[in-house]
Amino acid sequence: MWSHPTLRRTSPHVVSVTPAAANDVGDLERFGELWTPEPTKMQLPNIQANSGAPGAAAGTGYDDHKPRTPPPDLPSLLLDSRIVYLGMPLVPAVTELIIAEMLYLQYKDRTKPLYLYINSTGTTRADGETVGFETEGTAIYDTMSFIKNEVHTVGVGVAIGQSCMLLSAGQKGHRYMLEHATAMLHQPRVPPTGQRQAIEIQVKWKEVLAQKQNMLQILSRTTGHSAEKLDKDMQRPLYMQPKDALAYGIIDGIVTPEKQIIDDVKSAAQWDKEAGLVAR
Repeated sequence: MWSHPTLRRTSPHVVSVTPAAANDVGDLERFGELWTPEPTKMQLPNIQANSGAPGAAAGTGYDDHKPRTPPPDLPSLLLDSRIVYLGMPLVPAVTELIIAEMLYLQYKDRTKPLYLYINSTGTTRADGETVGFETEGTAIYDTMSFIKNEVHTVGVGVAIGQSCMLLSAGQKGHRYMLEHATAMLHQPRVPPTGQRQAIEIQVKWKEVLAQKQNMLQILSRTTGHSAEKLDKDMQRPLYMQPKDALAYGIIDGIVTPEKQIIDDVKSAAQWDKEAGLVAR
């Protein structure tokens, strides 16, 4: 009758076998030899090879597909194409970034134009609450006038208030809107007064009036309208679709997809007929 070998531990990793159990242990070559079990090596299945995933290569791990260098950030890619994207309300941090990018592009090459894409509610939020000073817009305008490069402007989404002014301040002949974008002009708005004293409110009101005159002068220069007409038109929010902005002098053209341009020139039937695909 087979008996379980009697094992005696001599150390945490070494086990000795008694003579009675020596014949039952195949790993012993002679009696009295110490037997040390080797660590078990578990063979894991190749999950990727057995998963049936298309294009899965055997033995390919995550580290093999890790990028050797981190991918570039999106603003850097746009900047490399000389594109400055204004996609937030005009608060100090945004103004600082826009001006810095314009100055950098001038330093890099002052002969090539830069492209300012605008999708911004200006110094207000979408609900009309004031979030920035009117000087944010004039600071960007002054930078556009200061640098040697031409600034081509493109309105995407919305261009409201000061952002609409910047849209009109692009290089003449190179101010555009996408076909479903919206522009809107309104007068500068007084920020919340809070617990300010009456004299402080009066001083702030004078500053807002001065900013209003600056905005009217800039728009008069970019659109060709008189300051009086602009002031009257801006008594209420002046919303403009691309064709309205084109007629008002805010932009010079409406960006149309290439496919639509081709379709407007010739219909599909005309293309097929000229290509000989149908009988004349």
